[in-house]
Amino acid sequence: MPIPFILDTDTAQDDCVAMLVGLLDPEADLVAITMVAGNVGFELQVRNAWMTLNVADRLGEVPVHLGCRRPMVRDWVSAENVHGDGSGGLSIDFAGLESEDEHGVDALLRLTAERPGELTIVCIGPLTNIAMAVVKDPRFVPNTKALYIMGGSNNARGNITAAAEYNFYVDPEAARIVFEAGFEITVVPWAPLTLQDAVFSRERIAEIRAVGTPLARYFGVVCAQTLAFDESVGIPGSTHPDSLTASLLLHPELILEASPYNVAIEAGSELTRGYAAMSWGVHGLPSNARIVERADADAFYAYLKALMSIETTPPRAFTPAL
Repeated sequence: MPIPFILDTDTAQDDCVAMLVGLLDPEADLVAITMVAGNVGFELQVRNAWMTLNVADRLGEVPVHLGCRRPMVRDWVSAENVHGDGSGGLSIDFAGLESEDEHGVDALLRLTAERPGELTIVCIGPLTNIAMAVVKDPRFVPNTKALYIMGGSNNARGNITAAAEYNFYVDPEAARIVFEAGFEITVVPWAPLTLQDAVFSRERIAEIRAVGTPLARYFGVVCAQTLAFDESVGIPGSTHPDSLTASLLLHPELILEASPYNVAIEAGSELTRGYAAMSWGVHGLPSNARIVERADADAFYAYLKALMSIETTPPRAFTPAL
């Protein structure tokens, strides 16, 4: 039976790929998409979501709810230096494409209340929407089956500062609330996991694009900007932590190693803002999350390549053409 989940996203580059995982995998039942302020300007994120639904030929099938447009107490921090507009300059005719009237936070509360204990939330942006739902209604935690969170680094380098990964850095107060709330949490960290098991070389990106389907060409275009940035900072390819997070929910056999940790988020220091202190069980702290430590990198790549090989007919033409 397909796994029902909500995707909470700041749609750019690999977030688009994660969305395609939810839209294309027969193991997935993507119930809703909620948008949160993150990678690129909010309206760009929404446009990127529409384009991803379009390339999958799923426009009008999955509701899109607009959530928090800024962090809980801080100014928004962009990652446009990494992602550009998040879609490689693509556009479509957006006429008639409308998000739901219901706010993303309210949608999270309603959907989990309607199906208590059934829905997992895949969180691949800052955790603002999730924390606001916790604050608004304490029943949200027990109503939610689990969270799969892309964020933090496991006693390793950050990617926006030396200490912090972007999603937790942007809204550390939200991340702290979420990890202290009592959810069942699986974390897919930036380092070392993503850098070890979810980097696709320029050659692998070209292999996927050469498949020639609209999905494969879209993949190549939306990944190009981030590929160039990653290479410029010494990463030998495009990073795919968001699609890995969605994939691990649907295919737990891709998880080769995972362990319980205590995760605490630093929100008071500017030097280490957003740092995730991950204690591996020797400090007398109770675990509050499962941290994925190793994934099957080759199987993950093969899985995404197979998904991008699916033939779709996008109902709206892309500009420039794919």
